[in-house]
Amino acid sequence: MSAVAAGRPTTPARAEDLQVAGMTPLSTVDWPGRLAATVFCQGCPWDCSYCHNPDLIAPRSPGVLPWEDVLAFLRRRRRLLDAVVLSGGEATRQAALVRAVREVRALGFAVGLHTAGPYPRRLTAVLDDVDWVGLDLKALPEHYDDVVRRPGAGHLAWECLDLLVASGVDHEVRTTVAPGSPAAAHAVEIARRARDAGARAFALQVVRTTGTRPEFAARHAAADPRAWQEEVTRLDDQIRALELDHYELRPA
Repeated sequence: MSAVAAGRPTTPARAEDLQVAGMTPLSTVDWPGRLAATVFCQGCPWDCSYCHNPDLIAPRSPGVLPWEDVLAFLRRRRRLLDAVVLSGGEATRQAALVRAVREVRALGFAVGLHTAGPYPRRLTAVLDDVDWVGLDLKALPEHYDDVVRRPGAGHLAWECLDLLVASGVDHEVRTTVAPGSPAAAHAVEIARRARDAGARAFALQVVRTTGTRPEFAARHAAADPRAWQEEVTRLDDQIRALELDHYELRPA
């Protein structure tokens, strides 16, 4: 297994090496409670069927937005934005992430990170430099390979949850559910295990088909909408009963 595949640190990269696939100048949802610019990083090691950014999966696709252009935009938005969120794809895939985060912090912004948790060591390397992390838990460990369509993934995101909780960094754990998915079948247990691991906040996200592959959108459209809404309501009720410190249902 290569060092990159294992998530081991490689030769330090320059911030300008970050493959940036695009940027949202203003978001009110990518970091709850913050006005943020969101930077999307190219490449992800996983291939979830419901991914709403499938064009960002290919790791060898070049970035389309130079890092210096990102910094130039942020310099103009100081005192107008609260924060910057690094998202993906999978931001921790890129060795340039740590230096990029430090350059954003040097401009005076708080920094958030979205991650699915495929690289525990890479996450550890950046935790000291971020203020908040949104961690996707896609399934119970025993069902992960079926969801991300890659072997040997089951323990990685859950290891990242333990690292995140131990770090003390503010965070949110989220699970996205779709009709017939392993996440929907086990969402309550995912939330329970996240709570027991020490997660401070949990969000149940109902999948949106915008941006997803046509085959996923077609399967979703074939589901009984009334039955699906009843299932979401049941999951919502059962997760609320777990009495997490903070819980939110995010409908489609």
